[in-house]
Amino acid sequence: MVPIRSLLFVPGDSERKIAKALDCAADALILDLEDSVAPDRKSTAREVCRVTLAAQSAGPKLFVRINALDTPDAAADLAVVMQGRPFGIMLPKCQSARDLVRLGDMLSVLESREGVPSGHTVVLPIVTETASAMLNFGTYAETRLARVFGMTWGGEDLAADLGAKTNRDETGAYALPYQLARSFCLYAAVAAGAAPIDAVFTDIRDETGLEREAVAAARSGFLGKMAIHPAQVEIINRAFMPSVEDIARARRVVEAFAAADATGVAVLDGKMLDRPHHRAALRVLAAAG
Repeated sequence: MVPIRSLLFVPGDSERKIAKALDCAADALILDLEDSVAPDRKSTAREVCRVTLAAQSAGPKLFVRINALDTPDAAADLAVVMQGRPFGIMLPKCQSARDLVRLGDMLSVLESREGVPSGHTVVLPIVTETASAMLNFGTYAETRLARVFGMTWGGEDLAADLGAKTNRDETGAYALPYQLARSFCLYAAVAAGAAPIDAVFTDIRDETGLEREAVAAARSGFLGKMAIHPAQVEIINRAFMPSVEDIARARRVVEAFAAADATGVAVLDGKMLDRPHHRAALRVLAAAG
């Protein structure tokens, strides 16, 4: 599967914004039925998303962010949008792997209804939006559900749940509780065999800040980042695309291991390399497509 670097949120009830987003360079769109849609527009948004999904045959991957499982809207969201056969479902307010098992069961029923192979629809949960969710990261590695494409996090809802004034410090960096949430999301995703996806950068005017945060996320091991405006997409794509030098180095590492047969170690430029270096090189080449 081609790596997904940029995932752009789009209000699910705005045909105009969806059409504009489909023409941008985002690897994936997240058609939103949750925060960006007013309660009296939920039904309209579901139908707009269904039509968009059904009409899409090429272009970015399409996710739909449904409402949280503990709301009556979640089942209604799935019943409609699954008719359009989305690439994936984003689950907000995910509390633990138990929520993913429950969502997976719902998706299996709807996939059967639509004639879609079981497990075809992937899942991307947001795993840090409440204080209680922060205590359940170990459940994801224990469960390791095949349809979980990735995991992402968010500091806005978590700050609200904690009663914080802000989730960033005086320098603009995330405060310690949110650095912890970000790190735990990274650990949990990798341990569960899923792609770690970084949170949105909310200041759409601060391109320098976005680039700095995206580059740091890529350096730490995140494979992509969510966006809230089309202008952020190109910056994110660049941050998660390996440089020419990175790709050349990775190819040399892979070649060195191929020449080393099955010894488990290789030598390149006089330095010994072991299996972690090989895995890292393969990851760079995968990110390069």
